[in-house]
Amino acid sequence: MKANLARWNEACKIHAKSSDYDLEGFLKGQNSLHEIELVGLGEVENKTLLHLQCQFGMDTLSWARLGAEVTGVDFSNNSIDLANELNEHLKLPAKFICSNIYDLPSKLDEEFDIVFTSYGVLCWLPDLEKWAKLISRYLKKGGTFFIAEFHPFLWIFDDENKDKLEYKYPYFYGKEPLHYTSEYTYTEQENLLLNVDNYNWQHTFGDIITSLIKVGLKIQEVKEYPYTFFPQYPFMEEKNKGIWTFKDDKYNLPMVFTIKAIKE
Repeated sequence: MKANLARWNEACKIHAKSSDYDLEGFLKGQNSLHEIELVGLGEVENKTLLHLQCQFGMDTLSWARLGAEVTGVDFSNNSIDLANELNEHLKLPAKFICSNIYDLPSKLDEEFDIVFTSYGVLCWLPDLEKWAKLISRYLKKGGTFFIAEFHPFLWIFDDENKDKLEYKYPYFYGKEPLHYTSEYTYTEQENLLLNVDNYNWQHTFGDIITSLIKVGLKIQEVKEYPYTFFPQYPFMEEKNKGIWTFKDDKYNLPMVFTIKAIKE
């Protein structure tokens, strides 16, 4: 977790300058949310929303622009500092808390209409049962949990093979994380990172859904999508703006999923 934090803190400035995030466009009024989240979660006006693992808050503030009163949480202090800077400029009903989400109960004692999280979040968490309990803890009775995330099945393939999909990583494995080293972030191939180590925990689709069921959440909807939002593999193409699929139609695979659940 310390290695991951160091990497995210260093990557924050690189991401903020990246065209992939388009921070300038966001500050001019662009909404950073995808249609999947907007349609899946629905109306948020006058609702309270807790965004777990919010990074530097673009999606959090996008929900605020749509009328929600938002609280964003992330373990990266550099990201939270930037989120606060953005909101000082935008003046939206938002606050941000720097915390590992597992430590959040010591810093936040509220309940929310909505708990939201999205894209590239679960791989940084070693304990899904604790994560699910946290979601239930922060939801009001009748409140909604919504996650949009990259499909775990897609992470078993070698993302450096430029020709075809080849199996590389396990779908099922124990509690120990996978250790990666990379001098670049996922947005840039120019700015070198000093913190090259990062550790990921893979979770199966079944584990994700079951963790939510175990804490008493009622699953309302599970969806899977045959596209993603970045060129995860070298032989992908952008078929619509921001929508990436494989060039070869034989790879008809789930790439993104959403889950919507209610606390009864």
